[in-house]
Order: sequence, then C-alpha cells, then structure tokens
Amino acid sequence: MPAAALDLGGVGDFSPIEEALENALVVRGHGAPSLAERKSWRSSLPVLGRELVAAGLGDVEVILEYPLPLSSKRADVVLAGQDPATGGASYVVVELKQWSSATAWGTSDTLVEVDGAPYRPSLHPLLQVRGYREYLQDFVSVLGRESGSVSSLAYLHNATDTTVADLWRLDRTAFDRMFTGQGREALRDYLRTRIASVPRPESARELLASKIAPSKQLLSVAAAEIQDREQFVLLDEQRVAYELVLDAVEQARADDQRAVVVVTGSAGSGKSVIALSLLGELARRGVSVLHATGSKSFTETMRQVAGRGSSRTKSLFKYFNSFMTAEPDSLEVVVLDEAHRIRAKSVNRYTPKALRENARHQVEELLAVAKVPVFLLDEHQVVRPGEMGTVQQITEHARARGMDLHAVDLNAQFRSGGSTTYLNWVHSLLGLAAEESSTEVPTWHDEPTFAVEVVASVEELEGRLRTYAQNGLNARMTAGYCWPWSDPRKDGSLVPDVRIGAWSRPWNLKSDRAVGGAPPSSLWASDPAGFDQVGCVYTAQGFEYAWNGVILGPDLVWRSDRWVARREFNKDPEFRSRTSVEDATFDRLVRHVYKVLLTRGLVGTLLYSVDEETQAMLRSRVNPRRRPCPPRGQPRKS
Repeated sequence: MPAAALDLGGVGDFSPIEEALENALVVRGHGAPSLAERKSWRSSLPVLGRELVAAGLGDVEVILEYPLPLSSKRADVVLAGQDPATGGASYVVVELKQWSSATAWGTSDTLVEVDGAPYRPSLHPLLQVRGYREYLQDFVSVLGRESGSVSSLAYLHNATDTTVADLWRLDRTAFDRMFTGQGREALRDYLRTRIASVPRPESARELLASKIAPSKQLLSVAAAEIQDREQFVLLDEQRVAYELVLDAVEQARADDQRAVVVVTGSAGSGKSVIALSLLGELARRGVSVLHATGSKSFTETMRQVAGRGSSRTKSLFKYFNSFMTAEPDSLEVVVLDEAHRIRAKSVNRYTPKALRENARHQVEELLAVAKVPVFLLDEHQVVRPGEMGTVQQITEHARARGMDLHAVDLNAQFRSGGSTTYLNWVHSLLGLAAEESSTEVPTWHDEPTFAVEVVASVEELEGRLRTYAQNGLNARMTAGYCWPWSDPRKDGSLVPDVRIGAWSRPWNLKSDRAVGGAPPSSLWASDPAGFDQVGCVYTAQGFEYAWNGVILGPDLVWRSDRWVARREFNKDPEFRSRTSVEDATFDRLVRHVYKVLLTRGLVGTLLYSVDEETQAMLRSRVNPRRRPCPPRGQPRKS
C-alpha cells in the first residue's frame, strides 16, 4: 500500500488495515494477532504514515509485518521505493517502538531495560533492526549481502533523546539508524536520502516475488563459525541470550560475580546457533570456554565438522560427564547445549568406585566448573529415564549456591520452515501443550513454507523421501524404537531389523565406525549414505534435514479419543523396567520421543503409522478433503 494510506488521523479509521493485517497473519500460519499487537499497530502505524507524508514520500510502497524467511519473526515495516542516487530499488526496514524511556541494562551497550516492562532485558532496538536487515540480506535473493540498497531504522516515536540517553552509546552506521519523536526532522531527512519521492511500485513487487535463498544450516557453517568469524545472524531473543552471556562474562571478570544463564526454546528455535556463536566469539576474545552436550552423536559430529583440520578446536567439544573431577571455576564459561539431557549423576559402569561413592548431581558439577555456566534446553525433549535437565532443577541448584540466574525464552523457531503453527500442532497432537484441556486433535492445513502428509505405506514414505534426496534436498526417515537393533553381521552387512510387512531396513549404526557403506552413528543425519538406514531418536535429536519421514510404531497408538502408550511394543532397554520407569513416566517419555522425531524437518514431514486406527486419525487431521501440496519450489509426488 502507499504510505499515505497510513496517515489515518484516528483510530476509528484504522479498522480496514487492521482487518487486512489480521487476515494476512492467519493465512501465513501466525494465528490471530494479540490485543497488544493490535494496540501497537494503532499507536505506531499512523505516526509513521504522517512522517512519510511530511517527508514527501506519500507514494512510497509500505509492506506491513514482512515475514523473515524460515523464521516466525516479522519486520514491522519494509519501505520499498527508488534509490535517489542510482534510480534502482531501495528498501528500508523499520522497527517501531512505543517506548517512552529506556536505560542500559547494567554496563551493557547492547541490552536495555524498558520502563514499565517486566524486569528482564530487551535487545537494543538498533541491534534488533540491524539483525533483521542482515538476516533478510542473507535469505532474500533480491536484497543480497553485497547490495547497498537496504538500510534500516528504529523509530522510538514516544521518546525524547534524553529519556533514552543510554541508547546513544551504540555506534550507528550509514545503513542503520535510530530516531526518537524529538528527532522527527532528522528522521525525515534520512528517509529522503534513502528513498526518492518518485513512485517505484515495482520495488515492492520484486521483493515480494524474490527467491528465498537456502537456509544456513547448522553443520554447513559450523567450522567457519568456530574457526573464523561469526556466520549466523541472531534475532531478538537469540541476540538477548548471546549478549546476556557476554555481559555476565564481563561482570565475572570485573567483580568476580558468578551467574547462570538458562535459555529455553523448542526444536529449531536456535539454541545450538547461540551455543556455537558464543563458543566462537568467547574463544576469539581469549575467554576460557568449552562446549558440552550429553549426546554422543552431536558432540562427535561437532568435533568432526566444526573441528576439522584442528585438534585444538576439536578439544573444545566435551560431554556433560567430563567435569566430575574438574576444579571449581576452572573455566570462565561452559556452554551446555541440549541441557535437557543432563543426568542425575555422571557415573557409569567404568567410573572408579571412589568417584562413584562421592558423585554429586551432574547439574552441581556443571554449575561449579565455570563462573558463567550457560544451559540451553527444551524440556519437551527429555526422552530417557534419568534425564534431569529442567529449568526447575537448574534454578533450585543455582539458588542454593547463591548464583544469580538469568532466563531467556526463545519464542521464535527456525526449524519446520519457521512454522509456529506446525510446532503448536505437534504439541497439541501429542498432548504436550501446557494449556491443553481437551483431547481433541486440531486439524493441520499446509502452509506456503511447510507441508505435512500422511502417506499410505512405508514404501511410499521411503520412495517420496528418495525422490526429494535425488532432487538435492536432504531427507531422512526415523521411527520409534519398536524393533530389535542388531549388531552388523560378520561380513559387515547390516541386519534389516525394522520390518513392516514385506518392507525392511536396518537401523542406523550404533558405533562410531563406518560399516558396510553406512556412516558412523554420529554422521547419520549429515552423511548422504545415512539415507538407507532408519534413524532413532538418539541419532536424530539435535539435527535437522529438509524432508522428514516419521514412522509411528505400535508403542504409541490412538484409541477412540486419546493416545495409549504400550510399553510391551517398545524395544528400548531404557524403558523395560516398570520399577525404574513407571507407566506415567513411560507415557510422557514416549510422547517426547515422537515430538523430537516430528520436529526435525525444515521443509516438510511425511507421516505413517503401523497402526490402522492411528493412521485413520492422522488422515482425518492432516489436510482433510484436499490433495496435499508441497511448499513452492519443492518436488511433487511422482
């Protein structure tokens, strides 16, 4: 729409735009806007419209709530017009803030405390909108990182220069600026340097039709992230978590203060991106830092991918049980990725008797080893008995040690095509949504960026995934642990343990050594040779691939109006004993297993249940009454 359309002159006249925005968000899968979001639109958009008209830019095209690709985040406004200098396309990403005042968070230049907001830091608005600009240049082809046609600004229209005095500490650039209501004349002058008064509607059309560049997947840039320079753009809460840790490190160095940072987020919300960004930056600053997980597959993959060619870099990646005998505060920072896999104790059958007898809680060991331990976790990914990585556990132990604790909840997510709707649907499907009071499973309808389909057979599931893989998209099939898991035969061939009718395939390897053309377990998700084996939750957890095929086994079935967990069909040795794993715990853990398996895909998920009633329920809840359509640009069913 042209900018002049925003100059409404009153809230009552805003209804048509508000209705159009609501409809657009629902269609995109973001759900209906909240009351706070509506209030923000009514307060800020007319103000921006009046400023654009006053700057002589009433004809500039305004794109509202522009979605950041493969993310649930949205830019408030993108202005699209003509570059006054070149005559080409020019774009300005705008972040609108209603803040009347804000101060620095402690000594940080990047985190701020907003008057009237809950006591937690917010990201500096200039950093927030700069992150949006850089992210869009990474993912939207027409914008491109080499292009000088994109700039950004944050407009705090209710503030004065004095009420946000601390915020001016952060350096601005030619492409990223901040203005207050007091500085509206400077805002207008800046806008005139970025966009000409001559209409250029094709700029908006080119942006909206632009090809979306491939996602920067974790493993593809891990080596550069650790050994060279930061490759990931961190958005909003991700950047808050990152900056909180850096600030805590500076406080620990200056005042010998110890602090804990807990970062929670669902699958694909960027926890491992934050972890690697912190590891790389802290190592470059000379901070003593290590990365640790409880996952053998994830740790070994990071050692091989991020640490390739450097034994020193490989040594940065440890396990949670590596710190049993470590001296207190021997590190400045320990980054604990996949912290939901923390165990009650670090001991195992190989642990010397003396250490076993005096073993502490594993969370105690991790809190003690560093001045700033950082926990990144998703409580709905606890999949084994004895895993103790919860916010409550960490908080109780931290408070007992007198440590300050900062918590950040990542409410954006990048896996599953950035589809918040899909993640919420999986939680509701499995009865994991905290507010869920009904057993009714919601209906899934495909979105432009993410598709789900219930296939008719396991043969079709494999065939579809193979077609995607042959078209250059990585794809994997996983299953619940409902079949035996044999060791390779003496001749190196794998036993096809996963049998469904006449179809059979082997599990991924248990070992860290390639056998019979199959990759080691730690590389199953990333090595193309992993396609021919079925992955289990322990090798899939923490990884992602474009297309995700999930086989629901007979251990979790739908009966009438609810899920029934059936222990007798589960082959996981961890779940065999009712003494150590009671029925309620088994039910919760097996749902978590399938939650992990269902949320590995970036583009789409194919589902198949070996149980007829469960299969029928899924068919009735996934794209009913229409033929599924893969996201734009992806292969269709052959």
